[in-house]
Amino acid sequence: MATTTLVKFGDTRLPPRFWEKVAIHPNGCWMWQGAKHGKGYGHFQTRYGVRKAHKWAYEHLVGAFPVGLQSDHLCRNRACVNPEHIEPVTPEENSRRGLGGLNSLVKTHCPQGHSYSGVNLYRRPDRKARECRVCRADGFRRWRAKNPRVA
Repeated sequence: MATTTLVKFGDTRLPPRFWEKVAIHPNGCWMWQGAKHGKGYGHFQTRYGVRKAHKWAYEHLVGAFPVGLQSDHLCRNRACVNPEHIEPVTPEENSRRGLGGLNSLVKTHCPQGHSYSGVNLYRRPDRKARECRVCRADGFRRWRAKNPRVA
């Protein structure tokens, strides 16, 4: 990973309630355990509203994020909030580095951390997509709760 600056886990420039939602993985990723967007990016509530957790950590531990650039997770893990794993790049460079359609093929876990294997793996018959059965069931439960007359 490219080193942007020397940052340490638990740095006091971020509040304790931020660090309570982060777990260190052996590969150096700081995995966000709090709320996540559907695409796997962590969300963090600040006094100014909800922010992407990785970008908020970067801005407070490294500095302002350059205008017009996107964050590229060098570790390819969207839930990672370690600023040393994030590099500001142009949208074109971010697309070039991305795996595009191949991204789904190399994933071993869903954005919530459940394994894409064994009985938890669901292959949609209408397209060549894999889904996590746990998250799929949770989604159906949420839908049924919102639509009780339909179910």
